[in-house]
Amino acid sequence: MYKLSLQRILIIIAICLVGVFFAVPNVVSDKTKLPKWWQPVNLGLDLQGGSSLLLQVKMDDVLKEKMATLEDVARQELRKLKVRYQDLSSSKDGVTVKIADYLARDKAREAFRKMDEGLETVDGEDGSGLITVRYSEPAMAQLKARVIDQSVGIVRRRIDELGTKEPIVQGQGSDRILVQLPGVQNPESVKILLGKTAKMSFHLVDESTTLAQARRGKISKTSRVMSGSEGEQYVVIKRPVVDGASLSDARVSFENGQPVVSFRFDTAGGRKFAEVTSNHVGERLAIVLDNEVISAPNINGPITGGSGIITGNFTTKSANDLALLMRSGALPAPLEVMEERTVGAGLGADSIHDGVIAAIVGFVAIIVFMLLAYGLFGAMVDITLFLNLAIMLGVMSFIGTTLTLPGIAGIILTIGMAVDANILIFERIREEVNHGRSIRDAITVGFTEAYRTIVDSNLTTLVAGAVLFYFGSGPVRGFAVTLTIGILTSMFTSVTVSRLMVEAWMAKVKPTKLPL
Repeated sequence: MYKLSLQRILIIIAICLVGVFFAVPNVVSDKTKLPKWWQPVNLGLDLQGGSSLLLQVKMDDVLKEKMATLEDVARQELRKLKVRYQDLSSSKDGVTVKIADYLARDKAREAFRKMDEGLETVDGEDGSGLITVRYSEPAMAQLKARVIDQSVGIVRRRIDELGTKEPIVQGQGSDRILVQLPGVQNPESVKILLGKTAKMSFHLVDESTTLAQARRGKISKTSRVMSGSEGEQYVVIKRPVVDGASLSDARVSFENGQPVVSFRFDTAGGRKFAEVTSNHVGERLAIVLDNEVISAPNINGPITGGSGIITGNFTTKSANDLALLMRSGALPAPLEVMEERTVGAGLGADSIHDGVIAAIVGFVAIIVFMLLAYGLFGAMVDITLFLNLAIMLGVMSFIGTTLTLPGIAGIILTIGMAVDANILIFERIREEVNHGRSIRDAITVGFTEAYRTIVDSNLTTLVAGAVLFYFGSGPVRGFAVTLTIGILTSMFTSVTVSRLMVEAWMAKVKPTKLPL
């Protein structure tokens, strides 16, 4: 016989009360006054309305920059080996160099392959000594995958900084990112923010070359001309002395009443910044953002605190935007908006209305069926259905699940599935009574023996839900989440709560006839 221990009863009641408690915000009219930890289920783009952006990562730009870096490393390696070379250049497909000496080519190939993992060398077909350094196909695929993953993470951080509630940011295909912004009807500010790669670096100004000399072509291969934010131009050394990846924080502050951006490096970056400023006192340090010099102050002395400020003609908004970009990190490649859609809130309201009507119709049909088919026990099941729906909403609210239109379909489906377990149990109880067992024994056997079948059938559905969640995206994932939560809550209410109600009824009424 099932033991109604006080501890077990209290645990079941506590779970039900907690579930109902977290479901309450979903029926509160004024949700603005609720605390942040007690909020209703978040509505997705198709229910709340908002904007959807499909972004394409400009992979060619990443490859060109990567190969340009390899070109610089290759030049250093060839000088280190004292190998004479010609026509060293780079493109998105690789780095090419011409080496006439056959023996020197072997040393160069070995050095080139060690510059980075996954590099391979290909000789020219005409025997001219031309060598091409490029990534192998598996290495190139890994490089592109890393770029997409990094871009998705940075886009998500930038949007989170804006305070957009429950955005969806995920990779799509080999070079695209889907961004869904529920509640955002005008995404222009988001597009501007995402349109900036925000690649920040610190370069020494080339004091040995004047701007006039650079314009006449008299400029070192290690230097380049860069434009400033005010239209001026600078000759800077290509290789950065400190990379923007070393930044750990950036905030807006005020100096003499003007907004400036205060920044701080991590430990390694701060040490490197202190070393550079100590060794180049009196020179200028160019602060470069997206290939534009935003400031080029003089180094008046060593800066050992690991922090500094960027001054300029900032407004409070532009300073905030720059600090946000610096905090969230640089995109590895520019993003281009391929598709933009705006979903009106009216469409979402219609979807919610239709979904609620469908849920109510299905709910009522199940309630009536269970009452007609199983009488008093059917009424108990109907009570567990209400509890199941409340606990399900409570769990979704607590973990911050975003409810989409397919998610509503998942809820409706789990309402129907919730009674399956009870039907198995009640039919087994009927069979045991027909075979001559007492009501008490029949109920015990019915719950115990049907439990194994219930677990097996629900586990297979859980596996399907997990597969949908792992391999699916967007609406498919929304359906998988609600389906999985619904299965877990229905197993709890259909087996545990309904058994508690039946046993409580048995203890109080002590029936001589089964009400089935």
